[in-house]
Order: sequence, then C-alpha cells, then structure tokens
Amino acid sequence: MIRLLIADDEPLVQIGVKSMLDRAGLSGLGIEICGTASNGREALKLIEKHSPHIVITDIKMPIMDGLELMRQCQQKYGRLPLFIVLTSYEEFHLAKEALSLHAIEYLVKYELTEESLRSSIQNALVILDEITRSSQYQVPSVPAENLLFHERFFIMLLHNLFENEEQFRLQAQTLSLNFEAAGYLASYMEITNPKSDTMDANRQLNFFSGTLQMVKTLLPKYINCYITALDIRHFSIIFLIPEDSLPGYTSLIRNSVENTAEMLRNYYGASIHGSVGRLVENPTDLSASFQDARQIFSMSSPGMPLCFYDEQDIKEPTRNIFNISIFKNDIVSAYEEYDPHHLRNVFSSIQELFRENPLYFLQALDAASNILYLSISLLPNGEELVSDIFRDNPQGYRCLFTLNSTEQVLQWLNTLFEGLCAYFVSKKKDYKNQIVLNAKKYIRNRYTEKLTLNEVAAAIGISPNYLSYLFKKYSDCGFIEYVNQVKIQKAKELMTEKNMKVYEVAGVLGFDNAFYFSKVFRKVEGCSPSEYKRKQGDNSPASSE
Repeated sequence: MIRLLIADDEPLVQIGVKSMLDRAGLSGLGIEICGTASNGREALKLIEKHSPHIVITDIKMPIMDGLELMRQCQQKYGRLPLFIVLTSYEEFHLAKEALSLHAIEYLVKYELTEESLRSSIQNALVILDEITRSSQYQVPSVPAENLLFHERFFIMLLHNLFENEEQFRLQAQTLSLNFEAAGYLASYMEITNPKSDTMDANRQLNFFSGTLQMVKTLLPKYINCYITALDIRHFSIIFLIPEDSLPGYTSLIRNSVENTAEMLRNYYGASIHGSVGRLVENPTDLSASFQDARQIFSMSSPGMPLCFYDEQDIKEPTRNIFNISIFKNDIVSAYEEYDPHHLRNVFSSIQELFRENPLYFLQALDAASNILYLSISLLPNGEELVSDIFRDNPQGYRCLFTLNSTEQVLQWLNTLFEGLCAYFVSKKKDYKNQIVLNAKKYIRNRYTEKLTLNEVAAAIGISPNYLSYLFKKYSDCGFIEYVNQVKIQKAKELMTEKNMKVYEVAGVLGFDNAFYFSKVFRKVEGCSPSEYKRKQGDNSPASSE
C-alpha cells in the first residue's frame, strides 16, 4: 500500500483534498491517506512515524512552512517522500523554489480539480516506481561515518594519488568497494538548469545536491557504477563494464545515462551532460580515463549530452586541462603531515606556472578546481574548513566558478593557500597524534587478523612509510611491536579465562603457526605460552589452598 500524507493549515483544504482523492478513485491504485497535519512540524513527526511515499503540502504554514519541511526531509531521508506542493497566486515565487527542491509539481489551490490532482499523483507514482525498482540495483548504501573515506578514495583514484596498486586494493577492500570488471571508464559530468543562475546560493546547493542524489538513485539501475561529487555542479561516474558488455560498452553507457537524464529532465527540470574517457583494463589507470574525459568535455553540451574519447579523432592532446598528479607526491605529503611549509612550496610552484602563462585561464581554473576537490575530500571536515576560509565572500568558495581571468583565479588560490597554511599550523601536532590513535584503534578492533603496515595505512588513508614514522615519533613502540603487544595481551586472556590451548590461541589471533606465536609471545612476555599458563595456574586461588 502506498502511503500519502496531507499537510495544510486550513481544515477545509484538508477535507477538500481528501474528498477529491476519493472521487478520483486513487484508492484503486493502492493509495491510503496515513495522516493529516496542520503545520510542517506536525508533518515531520508524522513522516518519521509513518514513512509516507507521497506528501501533499501547502507552502505557507505556521511554525514550519512547506519549503522547510521539504529541506529537512531531503537532508534526513533523501529522495522519499515525494512532494506535491499546494500554493496560491501570491505565493508563485515560492512555488519556483519548491521546484528547485525537486517537488513533483505545484498546484494552485483555487484551480485544483480531481483531474489535476489525479495527474500529479500519477506522475508521482511513475517516479516512485522508478525509485523503488532501482533500489535493487543500487550500490550498497554507505554509512554516514564512512562517506568521507569513500569520497577521499575516489578523489585519489581519479587523480592518480595512490602510491601503488597494493595501497589501492587494500583500501578498496577495507571500504567494501568491488572492482571486479573487465573494463573501466571515468566520466566528467555537469548538472545544468536554465533557472539556476536566478537562485540564491542555498537554493542552488539544494537543487544540485538533490539532482546528484537522484543520479545516484537512478543510474545504478541501468549500469554498475560509482558516482562522486566534484563540486556544486560537476560529478564523475566510474563505469564498471562486464566481459559480455565490452563489445557494445558505448551503447550501454549512452543508454544508461540517457534514461537517467530523461527522468531528471521530465520531472526535475535538470539536465546532465559530459564526456567519457578511454576504456582501461585496470582500475588504477582510471586517472588516465578521467583526464581524457576532462580534455574533451567542451565537446559535450545539453544538446550533445555524451561524447566518448574513443570516438573522437584526437591526433594530439589539447592544452585545456591541468594534470594535478604532476604535484602528486608533494600535495599528498603536505596534506598528510599538515605541513604549511611544504604546502606553500607546492602552491608557489602552481602560481608561478600560471603567472608566466596568463592567457591559460581555463587551465588555471582547472587547477584551482582540482585543488578545491582535493582540499574538500582529503582533509578532515574539508568542506567546513574551506567554507570558513571564504566566509567573507557571499558565494563562499564557489565564487571560483564566477571568475573570468587568470589573475582572479590566482587571487582565489592565494586566499585558499593562506587559510590552509594557518589551519595547518594550528592543527599539525594534534593531527599527527590522532593518526596514531586511529591506527591503534584499528589494530585493537582487528586483533584476530594478520595485520600489516600497508593494510592499516591504507585503511586510515595515509602512506605506510608515514605511518611507520608517526608510530616511532608519537608512540612508545613501533608498529610491529604494538601489533604484537595487542595480540599477546589478548592471548593471555584467552589462555587464562577460556583455558584455550596454545595452538588454538595462535589460530584465533591470526598467527601462521603455534611455533611463531610462541616465539613472539616469549619476546613480549619473557617466557613461553606454556610457562605463562603454568605460572597462572600456580597463582590461582585453587592452587594455593
């Protein structure tokens, strides 16, 4: 049964809508009214209680209006419930804002008829069916606490920032990301809406974030993929192509994107277009595919929604993109270590490059965009940090996308650099201590596994060499010593409290064999496991009686 909620501060409107729904015969479509509310706050409580699929809401209500109700539901629940908005003529400007929040449509109260209401409900049912059917194809949802690590992972993958394939594989495994496919491609996509330029910053953010969420809901229905936000308007899709789809992969991708785009266009007034890079056999080569996509992005448009690198006759690379991986090691090192001196050197090199080439505006803008992506994704609370740096600008850090000269971009970069350097100075020491604490917590939670330096470093998103260095500097022992201490402490508990045999304990704690376990135990405790068990037995209350 599909649940529908009515929210309006006028009792007569509530009664009228109910009556129209009954006369329109919507009960035959499996729809039931699960409740009514006279303001947004009441509606929010009922939504939490009944989880309706569709909400018909007035825009102007006391305590909490319909727009705020939609915002809070979008933030808390995502795409459902779907909203149909009731409005009056004098509230027409608010109706436009409701559409930017992905309302199905708005209906003028005094022109409401059974036919118009039924039509709106049927549109909602079509969308609901698409969302419901697509749920079985979606990539498993990501817990909120892991979102930062997922975003960081994909930003590093797209910009070739992993040290080696082992680090990539270990981190993908830790984050439960499956990269089993015959081929891979990366795209560079843009969300557009003719009316977005007339929206204020908050409405734009709501519109674009809501549209991206719908892409994440709909596209996996058609094709296996991962979707990552790059900035307020741009995102990347990583396509995973199975063996049997390789011959026609362009058709598969084009049909999948076009089906998704049609839904966005018909029901939300949003368009997406972009470019797809070359097909690669190894996921660690996706950065090359991503560079291809960015190189040919200008060939796409709302009228030409998707272009493929492999279909273009490109004799030589165009000079319209900036490859951030040139500064790969320096950027990763500066961000990992919170090193303001190292960061300033990197930024100075980038600024000098574009001061010598002031006509390369597009390249400068691309460089700034890449650094913005990395700052937001690689730094803890990156979005909040960068927003604070640009707090004095009405458009925040997004003012970058309104600039029109290389000099303006360099000024924007300088503001970002100075803010990051100041933050690094204040957080450097505490951050390094926190890295070690996070690593120790990871080890304690996985004492039964055969832990390696590479695995733990990949799990917390830093290089193995840097983790080893931090352990030596901020801990009273090295990495291996700490792993052994944790395992041996647990071994002592298992032998004394559960009376487990030596070979059983060795197996539980992930040692290759009992001999190696005994060797490590002796090194840590100064005696063999058997001797320790015997001593504990001799010291037990029963043995002293």
